Amino acid sequence: MQESWSPELVWWISVVELPTLAALFWLVWRNRRDQDKAVEELRRRAEAIATESRESLAAYKLEVAKSYVSIPYLRDVERRLTGHLLRIDSKVHGGHGGHGDWEHAA
Repeated sequence: MQESWSPELVWWISVVELPTLAALFWLVWRNRRDQDKAVEELRRRAEAIATESRESLAAYKLEVAKSYVSIPYLRDVERRLTGHLLRIDSKVHGGHGGHGDWEHAA
């Protein structure tokens, strides 16, 4: 079988097929470039949000650490409060030194 390139076929390839393929290549290349730019912008935004979130969390942790009381201070308050309640209990029960039942006092 003999293959021949007729002038019409050569004309069709050069006038229609090659420009069409070139246009498709350009569209794919441009689409890829736009996607790369969009992904890069999205990555930058995500990094900025993550950095801001980390900074906010660190600030919150610091604020929580500042606002909570220490264990020794809490034990001291508990000791003093218990002492006051025991004195009140002894006064309520007429001073006979009982560390009375709170259920009966109510």
